[in-house]
Amino acid sequence: MAVAGSAIGLGNFLRFPAKAACYGGGAFMIPYFVSLLLLGIPLMWIEWTLGRYGGGYGHGSAPGIFHSIWNKNRFIKYFGIIGIFGPLVILIYYTYIESWTLAYSFYALTGKYSQIASQSGMQSFLRGFQGLENNQYFHGLGAAYFFFLVTFILNITVIYYGIKGGIERLCKFAMPLLFICGLMLLARVVTLGAPDPAKPDWNILNGFGFLWNPDFSALKSARVWLEAAGQIFFTLSVGIGVILTYASYLSKGDDVVLSGLTAATTNEIAEVIIGGSIIIPAAFVFFGPADIRAIAQSGVFNLGFVTTPLVLNKLPLPQIMGFIWFSLLFLAGVTSSVSLAQPAVAFLEDEFNLNRKKAVFIFAAATFILCQPAIFFLGKGVVNELDFWGGTFFLVLFAAIEIILFVWVFGMEKAWDEIHKGADMSIPRVYKFIIKYITPLFIFFILGMWFWQEWLPVILMKGVSIQERPFILWTRICLLVIFLILALMVKSAWRKRKMQLEMIK
Repeated sequence: MAVAGSAIGLGNFLRFPAKAACYGGGAFMIPYFVSLLLLGIPLMWIEWTLGRYGGGYGHGSAPGIFHSIWNKNRFIKYFGIIGIFGPLVILIYYTYIESWTLAYSFYALTGKYSQIASQSGMQSFLRGFQGLENNQYFHGLGAAYFFFLVTFILNITVIYYGIKGGIERLCKFAMPLLFICGLMLLARVVTLGAPDPAKPDWNILNGFGFLWNPDFSALKSARVWLEAAGQIFFTLSVGIGVILTYASYLSKGDDVVLSGLTAATTNEIAEVIIGGSIIIPAAFVFFGPADIRAIAQSGVFNLGFVTTPLVLNKLPLPQIMGFIWFSLLFLAGVTSSVSLAQPAVAFLEDEFNLNRKKAVFIFAAATFILCQPAIFFLGKGVVNELDFWGGTFFLVLFAAIEIILFVWVFGMEKAWDEIHKGADMSIPRVYKFIIKYITPLFIFFILGMWFWQEWLPVILMKGVSIQERPFILWTRICLLVIFLILALMVKSAWRKRKMQLEMIK
């Protein structure tokens, strides 16, 4: 439940349907499922296995886990910093976006936006809430900051009570409730009729057809394949470091084969069946085929916080439907955000021998400060920059490091035996070949394509406005400083560990 909660987040219900609609509809699902079988599931098993193995040596975060795999290499632990850095970077903007869903669930219930009937009006409502403009709905960031504080305190409270007392308890309650909310909305959407008798083609069946009928010409585009692979990384939370930390708490006899497969399956049910069956089909019914592609391409924020409220306002009981939808998003968000915190907290506990209270206090103080740029400079491109480095680039890079360690350092034969310790089911032997050759080649292909096509424009900030460039530059400098601080902390922890071992000897 905890790992599935980490995987099931805003990406399942907002990012996935938008990506599928933008990149070829049903054709997008071909590279999506190929990526699931060749990247997602193998990496899920690899991370569960690496985490359990490193946990046997007393390590709960990536630097220690990597060191336990290759202890003869004194630099490998520094590569593990990415497994703390990535989740931390995602958390410092994800928590703020998550707080919007809490605010909108409240606004839905109170009817604050119920009279808005146009895209421009709802866009103005969102911009006012974000503090990007003053209008009839909001003046300043007061409301947004209040809901951020509530969300931040809730996250820290759950984290404070630990894996079992906090995160697992939350997921046992939140995950079933999330599925109930999703199924209620799904049932309402699939029973929608054509709202305009003059436009009988604007019906729910054609809405599903828009999302799922394949445009096979889209398969010729490398971008479609890269986007599909990126969605699998994002949705399963592989390449982040969270699963490593969770799996480190397992015993040697715990089944990582079935656990990893179950977590992945639960996520895919939430994403493909529920996430793919609510917003895009419903939006098609009310806005028609001409506007739906533009809506899907308008971005996750617009889809979730502009178009969706307009769609829900057209349903019977709009306030209740809106509350259910944004409550679903909030539950999905909070189960993910508390998981993103765990690698850093586990690092402080394990490597500096801090108790849970002190580790969470230090983490909360640091992340609260780090969250502020995402709040106050949202309109300056800061969130997009954080999302690219934390939620895209370093995610794929970390997965590449994991696969090299698992297959070529740990050794495929030893790794295959380690995966199956305590397993009630055997992985098909074809996956031995896939994990050793296909998965790493696929990952290096993704990285290679990025370096070939995009690394220079990204570094040179091409396409970034002159007004935003100083903010992007300072964001990159701050990210570099965070990474260097984490490197110094790793160095300090290992120096202390070495001194303790010498004293014992």
